[in-house]
Amino acid sequence: MGYRSRGCAVAVALASLCSALPAQAQLFWKSPDYKGAPVVGNEPGVVIPLPGATAAEMDANLVWTLRAGLNVAALQCQFAPALMTVTNYNDLLTHHSKELNTDYKMLQAYFARVTPKSAGKNAAAAAFDRYTTSTYNSFSTLNAQIGFCQTASRVGLAALMEPKGKLIVTARDRLRELRNSLVPVGDYLWQKQPALTLAQSQVPDFPPDCYNHKGELKKRCLRGDE
Repeated sequence: MGYRSRGCAVAVALASLCSALPAQAQLFWKSPDYKGAPVVGNEPGVVIPLPGATAAEMDANLVWTLRAGLNVAALQCQFAPALMTVTNYNDLLTHHSKELNTDYKMLQAYFARVTPKSAGKNAAAAAFDRYTTSTYNSFSTLNAQIGFCQTASRVGLAALMEPKGKLIVTARDRLRELRNSLVPVGDYLWQKQPALTLAQSQVPDFPPDCYNHKGELKKRCLRGDE
């Protein structure tokens, strides 16, 4: 095989590889860095803490919070179809359906366990509904919508790529990042640039007789002959 033939073969192989990789939409010239430390499931500001929750219930809280955030993104981010937030979310529901169903039942059982029996038979269900509503509302954003939507697209894709039963991995590793994206941040391309300063030139103050009737400066004044 000649050099040109081998080059074409390599180009075709690279093109095939690139086409197999999922593309990520870009809404910034240079994206802000929202990354954060992994979480365990009881961090205020990341999840709604569940007092007295077991380790398994905290995991369920993480997964359910991640699902809520990606659900909000599917609704709020349709202005940028290339982000695929709707498709990613719907596929995630199918791919991780068993894990999500297990976590849903576990959270219902948590509220049934911690709600006093004296509160009434519907009190646990009402507490769970309040928890779900608060979780959804905590992802609502307007001023940070671009950053949130781009981050949700990437986190949603990562969640979709996890094997079945491993959605908790993305929840632990990426939920703080999704939360951080709710804070308005400008494009890093502009934030990193130094402030523009203009040099201030010193202009001599010439007396009135240095100008002719046309307002032009006389040569003798430029030479310092005055």
